[in-house]
Amino acid sequence: MDLFKAVLLGIVQGLTEFLPISSSGHLVLASAILNIKTETGIFFEVMLHAGTLFSIFFVFHKDICELIKEFILLLSDLTRRRRINLKNNPYRNMLVMMIAATVPTGLIGVFFGDVFEKAFSSVSLVSLMLLVTGTLVFFANRYEGGRKQAQHIEVKDAVFIGLFQGLAITPGISRSGSTIFAGLTRGFSRELATRFSFIMSIPAIAGASLLELKAYMGSTMQAEAPMGILIGILAAAISGTIAIKFLVNLLNKGKLHYFSYYCWAIGLIGLTASFLGR
Repeated sequence: MDLFKAVLLGIVQGLTEFLPISSSGHLVLASAILNIKTETGIFFEVMLHAGTLFSIFFVFHKDICELIKEFILLLSDLTRRRRINLKNNPYRNMLVMMIAATVPTGLIGVFFGDVFEKAFSSVSLVSLMLLVTGTLVFFANRYEGGRKQAQHIEVKDAVFIGLFQGLAITPGISRSGSTIFAGLTRGFSRELATRFSFIMSIPAIAGASLLELKAYMGSTMQAEAPMGILIGILAAAISGTIAIKFLVNLLNKGKLHYFSYYCWAIGLIGLTASFLGR
């Protein structure tokens, strides 16, 4: 893979990871158009996901620092057998609920990851899932958002959102779009649904990256692959930061529905190209 293609795919990943239009779906379609063939398969795509972690840490660094602090304090309280009161501590409650949300996501990834990975070779399936994403985003935009704040999140809310994140392993299903949709349907405010969606993706993205890295260690790497991967990660990090800020701005204006039209258009184009190419 040459550096130009690595940069291009990194930009596609960074922009689409956080915009509700499915990063994996766009990477599949872009790879098919560019005719990119690699020995690593899903590895390069997961490494680009890792690059977007830098975007999350940059934009939400204050929230993440508070969550880390609460994690340390929570461990201290548990060790000393102190009473744990979540409802009076928004960040601690948010931390625990994010852990709860990660459980169903992890289970889906572990037990069904191989099944979903096969979908990366099907342009028609990816296109269909983009139509589904467009529909989820369309209905998400119709929710004005509830009044739930971080201290009001319950386990059932977290598990529900975690299930949507797990199902988003399917290429063409937007992780951010589906989890924001899930959060809004559970009564989250738009601001909380967005923060929860992005920050809860950290363990999912990091876990997937580590698993793929472990599986990849025993395989053969092409000479140019390391540089291409690093350049792709950098491009994903920069474009991802831009995408997050852009999405937050659109959410504040209540214009998520534009992404619905885009997903439907790309999905229909992909389906048409797939059938004509047969």
